[in-house]
Amino acid sequence: MESVGKKRSRPRRAFTPEFKAEIVELCQRGDRTVGQVTKDFDLTETAVRQWVKQAELDAGTRDDGLTSDERAELARLRSENRRLQQDVDILKRATAFFARETR
Repeated sequence: MESVGKKRSRPRRAFTPEFKAEIVELCQRGDRTVGQVTKDFDLTETAVRQWVKQAELDAGTRDDGLTSDERAELARLRSENRRLQQDVDILKRATAFFARETR
């Protein structure tokens, strides 16, 4: 028995930065609402609103989040932190191993 009114999930799609910029520009121009743009291009309203928000953050017209550069730096720092924590863990194990060997 199939559920009534239940939407099937849409497969995840990837969009180029150029396409996102074009959609953001259409929304910011004011000719059409975000809802109209999403329907015209078969996009989700949540995604388009997020693209608009990120563009505003990058342009400096908003300050309630991270810019794209800050997000990239945060991802790089988290990755580096993870690697350094693994290095420390390896060194702790090696220290414990060699401490047992010298006794």
